[in-house]
Amino acid sequence: MPADLTLRQLTYFVALADTRHYRRAAERVGISQPSLSQQIVALEETLGLDLVERGQRGAVLTPHGRTVLDQARRVLDEAATLRAMAQDAREGFSGTIRLGSTPTLGPYLLPYVMRQLHQAYPSLKVIVRDATPVVLQEELLSGQHDLILTQLPVVSQDVDVMRLFREPLKLAMAQDHPLAKQRAVTDADLAGQDVLTLSDAYRLHAQVAALCEEIGANLRRDYEGTSLDALRQMTALDMGVSFLPALYVQSEVSSETGDVAMRPFRKDRVTRSIGLAWRRRSAHRDVIRHMATAIGAVVRERFAGVVVVE
Repeated sequence: MPADLTLRQLTYFVALADTRHYRRAAERVGISQPSLSQQIVALEETLGLDLVERGQRGAVLTPHGRTVLDQARRVLDEAATLRAMAQDAREGFSGTIRLGSTPTLGPYLLPYVMRQLHQAYPSLKVIVRDATPVVLQEELLSGQHDLILTQLPVVSQDVDVMRLFREPLKLAMAQDHPLAKQRAVTDADLAGQDVLTLSDAYRLHAQVAALCEEIGANLRRDYEGTSLDALRQMTALDMGVSFLPALYVQSEVSSETGDVAMRPFRKDRVTRSIGLAWRRRSAHRDVIRHMATAIGAVVRERFAGVVVVE
């Protein structure tokens, strides 16, 4: 009679499905490749199904494997929720929370938030990891983060979202750009201008692309920034103008000695929405609520004139 399936087998199977390679999957879960292979075979025997095609292309899921994968993710998510509920019951606000954050936001906001959280909940440990918004959402759904701080929208039936604030996008240009001589820049001024932005791994890319289409500007796709610093540096070299988030501008761009000139655009009505997102079945709702309160307090105390609290 086949043995009962285990959470460990499901964890190994999900790792194999994600990596499509036995060696990489084994490295991810910290066991040897033969041990992982044995556990996958044991899972197949328990279910009475072939889950993986083994060949030169690596590990490819069978149709049954794809069906089992969806259910395995849900089972592991529920198990993680159960563990988190038990942890919160035991430790209150003294456990560990894994927070994902986009690099266009976290470095300019989270240091203040972490200080606030540490003062209020000294036993709470927050592990922060940066990634692009697209990757953050994928990692949230796969359980690598408990919640993420990111530009919205985050669209998923498995995720709850809390809006925090709206952040204006500031117009930047080289110091010797013709528009730098003007006190303000209009839509008509930007018509035909080259505009730089981040890669499409960032939601800011789609927002700026839509704005360029609206006002008749040219979105440069041959030079896409990999970071806000890279974007600012390309702007300083007069490769195009750019839209930079207000928190970044306040932190990194000096109004007197900065390498780019900043000019008002649409009276700061071009904004991006920032919020928290977490899995709908998360057991950390109380912690998330307190983290949202801490972020709101930091925004109101330090950035009231920079962003708009929602």
